[in-house]
Amino acid sequence: MGYLRGFIPWIISGIATSFDWRWGAAGGLTSGLLLTLQDWRRRVRLDALVLEISSIVYFAVVGALAVTRPDSVISAHTDVLSFVWLAATAWGSLALHRPFTLGIAKRQTPREYWKMPQFIQVNNYITSAWASGFTFIAFSLVLCHALNAASWVGISAHVAGLAIPVVFTKVYPARAQARMQTQAPSPVVSP
Repeated sequence: MGYLRGFIPWIISGIATSFDWRWGAAGGLTSGLLLTLQDWRRRVRLDALVLEISSIVYFAVVGALAVTRPDSVISAHTDVLSFVWLAATAWGSLALHRPFTLGIAKRQTPREYWKMPQFIQVNNYITSAWASGFTFIAFSLVLCHALNAASWVGISAHVAGLAIPVVFTKVYPARAQARMQTQAPSPVVSP
């Protein structure tokens, strides 16, 4: 649930935006602030809140624009912008050598594993899967808008672009851990 919790503001925003983009921005910002405040009270480390902080910034900027320019052309493209923002967050965290999943994984993994290169590599791969999924959705939505595609095409892009990283996030760490255990050197037994 650690990874998926960070997407709650985006889900709320997506639902509320179907009524009005101002409500979407307000819902995303409010839920993002509440979740981050809850994590702050639990003393969650800042590196585990990259997605939440990025979401707050996005919804604050979009919300300010929605209130000051409610008729802005951007109102028709918040779906694309949101996935461009998420992709930029994920790719940016990789570029800074701080994959956004690393802080989340640290909440679920004993401290002795945190500095292991394999642990960091697993999180680089997981963050890359999410970044690729967000990028795929953003490009798919741009194409859907340009081609005036049926809504089911965009929905299918959302499902594929999110389901694949969810499954990868669930499956890959266990496989990587199993592979590491089989590659571990056998203990030396003294005669």
